[in-house]
Amino acid sequence: MTHQDLAGRRALITGGASGIGLACAHEFARRGAHVTVADLDADAAAAAAADIGGEAWVVDLADTAALDDLSLDVDILVNNAGIQRVSPVQEYDPDTFRLLLRLMLESPFLLVRAALPGMYAKGWGRIINISSVHGLRASAFKSAYVSAKHGLEGLSKVTALEGGAHGVTSNCINPGYVRTPLVEKQIADQARLHGIDESEVIERIMLTESAIKRLTEADEVASLVGWMASDHAGMVTGASYTMDGGWTAR
Repeated sequence: MTHQDLAGRRALITGGASGIGLACAHEFARRGAHVTVADLDADAAAAAAADIGGEAWVVDLADTAALDDLSLDVDILVNNAGIQRVSPVQEYDPDTFRLLLRLMLESPFLLVRAALPGMYAKGWGRIINISSVHGLRASAFKSAYVSAKHGLEGLSKVTALEGGAHGVTSNCINPGYVRTPLVEKQIADQARLHGIDESEVIERIMLTESAIKRLTEADEVASLVGWMASDHAGMVTGASYTMDGGWTAR
């Protein structure tokens, strides 16, 4: 039986209907939190929310103008929603670049902005940003993704500095490649760009910098997210926690 250490807490997870977000939704629900699953996919969000006894918020987070006047009553905010597009810089579609920055940097800013007044009033809050090893390192063909994640790191640290006096922490988690639909969709693109077979992508591209030669599992990331949301992590803020199999040790 999981200890109900998040009982009474309200958590919002973006991209919560699949992958890391869904694993986090289950982690929080097991620990007693009321979870809102925010996702663009209405059916998947509804199914995930029903499974954990939470609620669904169907939202297009790339429509950032619609979030300007948002107010959120949450104790825990997990900024997880993201997409990936790979292409050389000189061929990268400008609208796609803007889309990734809106979804993975602007919308986290607006959600944090919407959540902080309530957190400050309560004197407690957790901002947890699912960044990436690409928030700390770069890889070819990922200009938009790397730019967005590097920006998210900065946003998280500023939020930590401002929130510390109000009982609010802000941190990033930096996984390597996680076994999710997002990663699985990259395999064909990576094979094309690098001129190799799809069967070679995981070993030769995704895991080449990792000392541990396997993909990270979503529930491993969720376990760290759960700890960061707990009172045990009250002195952890402004940090970037790697879960990358040793990638950034190089």
